Amino acid sequence: MARVVVDVMLKPEILDPQGRAVQGALGRLGVPGVAGVRQGKQFVIEFDGEVTPELREQLHAIAGELLCNPVIEDFVLVVDEAQ
Repeated sequence: MARVVVDVMLKPEILDPQGRAVQGALGRLGVPGVAGVRQGKQFVIEFDGEVTPELREQLHAIAGELLCNPVIEDFVLVVDEAQ
């Protein structure tokens, strides 16, 4: 079994009001030294078999078109074959 994890984050230059709200809440909860918080989303896709190079390439294209908005978000795709 293989697992593909796609982490999607707002690009650094995009404002992140949810991240700022969490940062403010952490300060109110007494957590010291929080320099910043950025929010994102994660997709975990599991496969019965291995992830071939062709499938990996297909998933990379899908991540860039379906799972993230390339105008405001970046993504990182990681394949874990050891699942």
